[in-house]
Amino acid sequence: MNQKIKTRFAPSPTGFLHVGGVRTALFAWLVAQQNNGEFILRIEDTDQAREVEGSAQHIQDCLDWLGINWDEGPFYQSQRLDIYKEYAQKLIDSGRAYADPYTPQQVQEFREQAIKEKKPFLYRNHRPDKTAAWDGKSPLRFRSDPKAYSWKDEIMGDLSTGAEVIDDFILIKSDGFPTYNFAHIVDDNEMKISHVIRGQEFLASMPNYLNLYEAFDLNRPYFATIPHIMNEQGNKKLSKRDGAKDILDYKKEGYLPEALVNFLATLGWNDGTEQEVFSISELKEKFSLDRVGRSGARFDERRLLWINGSHIRGLKLEDLYQKVEGYWPEEAKDHDKSYKKQVLGLVQERLKYFAELPELTRFFFTDLALNPELISTHKQLKKYESGQLKDLLQKAKASLETTDFSAEQIQEALNKLLQETGEKPAVLFSLIRIATTQAPASPELAGSLSVLGKETSLIRIGTQIERL
Repeated sequence: MNQKIKTRFAPSPTGFLHVGGVRTALFAWLVAQQNNGEFILRIEDTDQAREVEGSAQHIQDCLDWLGINWDEGPFYQSQRLDIYKEYAQKLIDSGRAYADPYTPQQVQEFREQAIKEKKPFLYRNHRPDKTAAWDGKSPLRFRSDPKAYSWKDEIMGDLSTGAEVIDDFILIKSDGFPTYNFAHIVDDNEMKISHVIRGQEFLASMPNYLNLYEAFDLNRPYFATIPHIMNEQGNKKLSKRDGAKDILDYKKEGYLPEALVNFLATLGWNDGTEQEVFSISELKEKFSLDRVGRSGARFDERRLLWINGSHIRGLKLEDLYQKVEGYWPEEAKDHDKSYKKQVLGLVQERLKYFAELPELTRFFFTDLALNPELISTHKQLKKYESGQLKDLLQKAKASLETTDFSAEQIQEALNKLLQETGEKPAVLFSLIRIATTQAPASPELAGSLSVLGKETSLIRIGTQIERL
């Protein structure tokens, strides 16, 4: 391809950005990145009634956080009205646009009549023979030239449609703002976009777009239609009701941006291998539109957690420590960096996102209240009498008192205890863990006890013995 690669992300500022929109931006950005091309951000704010204040900035903040950086923009369509009027005049001059003479009520009557007659509604069937000159106050409509079309989609393959789906659509509304159907074609041409990458919801309108490209005598760009992201059950398009969150909520919860990018890139795309965890540089190298699937990709929150956890485990401890600042439990504020890094090193293996840090680590910084339910509901421990559990803890306390409380000596002592008591790790280790943490889960036992320290650990075991 000799043409310079230029892609764009063109969202409407009508609410928060969620995974569907960001995945479209990501795919377009990756195509530009791997071809030494350019990626443009364009805010399509022509539907003034639906615009949400702050949404345009929110879109930029989301892309910034994810590292999806744009080379040009953001452009705002509301600031380009003169350009659309120039293009509209070209269509008027060539006889391909006309002033819409009907009121919305009349158009609705035409629609209802078509329903009664069990026919598809086509505005062109009601196109007037003569219309007044367009005054800029009434809607301006495209005079379509219905015909069959065939085109190639870089993801969906060879597509075709008949003339019956092509209709006269509005180019410029009565408020002076262009419709998406018109403005995006003008902008893509003006900005020399080579690849139009967008969601499946626009596919039905493609014949009308192709008709307009012809009316302007424009070369078509490459088209790539991305299938929907489906809900967890895979039976409908993901929506806010199904948990499609604001992208910045993932930031607040402590997801890594590179992990979310990894997850979104592999929603519907793979490189032909079993690999699931990718760095940004690997995605830039390996991504291709021809390996994007044609069916919807199921949004799996558990897979996102797993990928995020994989990226967290891949961080150096110092880097992780910097990133989790602000997520520690309140009780950690009086402890020094060295101690907190020891704690972090222990929980790094099981940390799935940073907002979990307080729950996983609070017991390292304060004595939690004894919770009898941790024993009474434990699958193994609930079978034992209190006296038996007390005896096991007394033996554990006596054994641990003889160690220097290094993780190695603690593990040796625990292994000897298993032999002496004949108990399983699921019983003995769970009991000691509950006594020393009062938490439903914790990192590996020997390391946790070592970081807690000898005095704290033995006092907590003693308190549990008294309670039993």
